[in-house]
Amino acid sequence: MAQSGATAAEYAARAAYLRDQLRDLNYRYSVLSQPIVSDAEYDALFDELDAIEKAHPELITPDSPTQRVGSDLDARLPKIRHPLPMLSLSKAYSADDLHNWRDRVLRLLDSSAALRYVIEPKFDGLTVVLTYTDGLLTQGATRGDGFIGDDVTANVRTIRSIPLRVPAQPGSDVPAVPAHMVVRGEVVIHTTDFKAFQTRMQAEQQAARDQKLAEQIVAGTLPASSEGDASASPLKFINARNTASGALKQLDARVTAARPLTMYAFTIVEASDDAPIPRSQWETLQYLQALGFRVTDQVARFDNFEALIDHVLGFETRRHALDFEIDGIVIKIDDLPTQAALGVVGKNPRGAIAYKFPPEEVTTRLIGVTANVGRTGVLTPAANLEPVFVSGATIRNASLHNYDDITRKDIRNGDRVLIRRAGEVIPFVAGAVTGARTGAETPIVPPVQCPVCGSPVVRHEGEVFYFCSNVACPERVARNIEYFVSRGALDIEGIGEQGVRQLLSGGLIHDEADLFTLTAEQIGQLEGYGEKKIANLLASIQAAKDRPLERLVGALGIPGVGIGTAELLVNRFRSIDGLLNATAEDLDAVTGVGPRTAEAVAQWFAEPRSRALIEKLRAAGLRFESGDIAAPVSELFVGKTFVLTGTLPSLTRDQAAELIARNGGKVSGSVSKKTSYVLAGDSPGSKLDKAQALGVPVIDEAAFLALLQPATPDNPAADPT
Repeated sequence: MAQSGATAAEYAARAAYLRDQLRDLNYRYSVLSQPIVSDAEYDALFDELDAIEKAHPELITPDSPTQRVGSDLDARLPKIRHPLPMLSLSKAYSADDLHNWRDRVLRLLDSSAALRYVIEPKFDGLTVVLTYTDGLLTQGATRGDGFIGDDVTANVRTIRSIPLRVPAQPGSDVPAVPAHMVVRGEVVIHTTDFKAFQTRMQAEQQAARDQKLAEQIVAGTLPASSEGDASASPLKFINARNTASGALKQLDARVTAARPLTMYAFTIVEASDDAPIPRSQWETLQYLQALGFRVTDQVARFDNFEALIDHVLGFETRRHALDFEIDGIVIKIDDLPTQAALGVVGKNPRGAIAYKFPPEEVTTRLIGVTANVGRTGVLTPAANLEPVFVSGATIRNASLHNYDDITRKDIRNGDRVLIRRAGEVIPFVAGAVTGARTGAETPIVPPVQCPVCGSPVVRHEGEVFYFCSNVACPERVARNIEYFVSRGALDIEGIGEQGVRQLLSGGLIHDEADLFTLTAEQIGQLEGYGEKKIANLLASIQAAKDRPLERLVGALGIPGVGIGTAELLVNRFRSIDGLLNATAEDLDAVTGVGPRTAEAVAQWFAEPRSRALIEKLRAAGLRFESGDIAAPVSELFVGKTFVLTGTLPSLTRDQAAELIARNGGKVSGSVSKKTSYVLAGDSPGSKLDKAQALGVPVIDEAAFLALLQPATPDNPAADPT
């Protein structure tokens, strides 16, 4: 970047460099639909060149990117000249920028003029220009360079939201249509449609690879290096905007038709005078909708400019609720004659401006990948990046989800990668910019040993994740204790990640239970703990002993068990001892707990280390029973096992299970010869068939309730079977 105080030669060299960069980036973005930088990075380079040329007009060249509207022309397609230039909007990044724009407009008009404004989402899509002759769609073109666009008539005809005739639904209340009318809109792919499209394309790619592999095996031509070749199937569609652009410029309209494209209309560029058209932007949107065009409902009209600014600034937090991508808000003067009278400055119309949101998508270099060990032993790959600024923060690390995802996206060490940080969430690597590869990039492979303790890394059959096999791995222990004290678990205030690691490194604790034996003298050995902080921490530790049982169960770090699942387990088993003695079948019988979670819970409680931890927590005085645990009602069902299936008329399955437990019985998730009764409701499923095959008694809700009645001479407690 040219610095203030630079020489004329340095400014000239920098301007020449920026022009070359922008030409290359524009070609990759607009023609190849393969951008290697984000829009924000392109805009930053463009704005720097624009600033240099404004300060030094002698450096402006006729072919400078600042001297024309951006181009997306494709040499393969025929060309169409637009009736009026498609200009670019000037940009605003703050409330001050919007105020300055409004002030410039008022200076050009009567400063006392009362203006209305319309705001619309700034779609992150591809602009199209549609021509209708006598109501029929006769021509479709891309924006191109603003003066000439690519002819994509056959392709736009495949987009279902573009009417082939207007009005789309003739009727007495439909407005008249000019004999000649040119409509401008934006082609996008809805977020939900794009995700479904990605899934379908990945399935088709996998099927094609499987077919090719089968053919090679039959022919005996399978390459020795084909197994595990991640580069054979990179994820081609990582960006909805570029997927839409590529689809619209296909030479075969059948390919376009297979893409989930949608168009939103937003203005009338030109119309013959044989039928009246609206004279305001707000009415134009309503008119277009009446003709059968799709128009977004995310529009608003304002008389008060301050209210408009509040709405625009607040829109950023709501953008992710939309089903299409936007990168800002367009503000237009509502009165179209006033818009036209304000004219153009440079290549920007004065009557509208685009407020740009901070970028949520940038590109940077992937330096390497680190495997982080989680509390359950899962190894999560994290990207180490060249620092990049996105969504108000400098990002040096980003999530890579898992190693299968890395293979699917064909991400390699040294790649230029696309980083997203939408909605202030953890940034993640969306994909590799394959067009920027040099050949020096290397594959990313999962580690075979834990990076912390050196234990073997395992991957269970059918699992996505790789695990450290050592339950006593120091990092797993630390992460488990950090989770144990967190607000969503036992909520021990005054000891966060740093405090936990200080206690561990000092040998003062070895597991979660050791927290409850800490003394003021021990805590005082830690840096940063004064007398008051120690007292508060000890009080918080003491209070944690009486947290509800579901909080303790959720805090134990059992795989798949958060607070919601912990509540289900506590409602059914009522105590830690109940969970200790529960089998996987017992756990699977709990409504809302699946077989995998049931197996994980049973395995966790069976681990010697887990049982030792439980006994230490018991000795420390933590609550081990549910606060509202009910006393046993009777021993009617002692030694009896029930299996529940189907929907009961009045009882939920949890209520029935509680009645069984309070009367001394057990509930199992599967039918066997040892099953005492199958309690069946509507739509019982295969458990009923198995019970009948094994000769297990089957009862309905009425018979079950009869079993619960006390035995009397008039009502003997007879077996209903």
